[in-house]
Formats: sequence, C-alpha cells, structure tokens
Amino acid sequence: MEILRRSIEAQAAPPQWVFVVAAVLAAVTVLSDRLWPVARHVITIAHEGGHALAAVASGRRLAGVRLHSDTSGVTVSSGRPTGPGVIATVAAGYPTPSLIGLGAAALLATGRTSLVLQLCVAMLLAMLVVIRNGFGVMSLLVSTAAILAVSWFAPPTARAGFAAYVACFLLFGALRPVVEVQRQRRRRRGRDSDPDQLARLTGLPPGFWVGLFGLTGLACLAGGGGLLFG
Repeated sequence: MEILRRSIEAQAAPPQWVFVVAAVLAAVTVLSDRLWPVARHVITIAHEGGHALAAVASGRRLAGVRLHSDTSGVTVSSGRPTGPGVIATVAAGYPTPSLIGLGAAALLATGRTSLVLQLCVAMLLAMLVVIRNGFGVMSLLVSTAAILAVSWFAPPTARAGFAAYVACFLLFGALRPVVEVQRQRRRRRGRDSDPDQLARLTGLPPGFWVGLFGLTGLACLAGGGGLLFG
C-alpha cells in the first residue's frame, strides 16, 4: 500500500522550462528523418496496443500482436467479420497514441510524474503477454528498461522532463503516421491500411477516416498542450 500511495501522490512540479524543452525535443524527434524511423517504433507499440485492447473489449478473440523492424505491426483477432466489434478494433489504432499522450499530460499537470512512468511500464508489460515475434519482444523490453532506468536512477527534474517528453512525443508522433498513410493512399499504395479497411466495413470513404484520425490527434495535441502549458 505504501508503494501505491507514493505512486499516486503528487510530486513537486518542475520548472516550466522543463516541459518546454521536452516539447521541443519531442517535436524535433518527430520531424527528423533520421530520428523518426527509430522513434516510430514507440508509436507502433501504442497503435497495435490500441487494436489489441479494442479487440478484447469488443469481445473478439485476440490471437496476438507482431511488431516488425520496418516499424509496421499487425494485430490478429478473430470473430465476426463485420459489425461494431471489428470496426472498433480497426479504428482504435491511430487514435491510441494521442489518447495515451493526453492522459499522460493530464497526470503530469497534477504532478504525478511517477504514476505516468509506472503506467507506461504496466502497458508495455501487458503488451509483452500478447507479442508473438522476437523483434516485438525486444522492442518492448528495451522500452521498458529505458523507462525503469529513468524511474530508478534519474533525479526528480530529469524524471519529470522524461515523462513530459514521452507525453509530447506521443502527441506529436501520433500525427505523422496519419500524414504518411494519406500520402500512401494518394500514391495508390497501402490499400490494406486501416482507413481503407474501415471504408470497406462502414461504407464511409477512406478520406473520412483519415480526417477523423487527424482531427482526433490535433484535438489531443491542443488539449495536452493546454494541460502542460496552460
């Protein structure tokens, strides 16, 4: 109970410049063509985690998740091929990084840095249970080890900065894959993308789903920014 209490209780707020630096570094990571291919694996983990959670929540049978070295991923579930369950499962991927980032920003705004990092570890360990390939296991273990190292050894200001970086990276990073999938569609590639699958399931055009994902990401970014800097 003491460990739980310490996790939930608020810590002293860091100086505002810590959040500013974290946001700038996160934006640079997302915009950099050198850093993004590596950092994008984190977005893929959250994306596929969203598919997996929605599949379980909608009553589908989750077969597993695979993460690949090219930053792609696939979540396999079985159940009815049509209907709300499969639609929710397919639709959950792109918004999930934004929603996690918004949740992290909300916790950081109340000073709960430790809770943010511990929830990140908990989500990664939950994903580890359903991963079905070696690269995916390695990605999750590396990510978990990095967060634990910061949690255990970094001073309070550095921990807060790292947690803010994670939140901002998820908020910024969730938008780039939406732009990328639209570019692929314009080149008549990626016809099995989430928006195209949703178009076949719902009858709504793929552009509607791309726009919805983009607006969701922008709304979460604005909300997260307001929480951290408002």
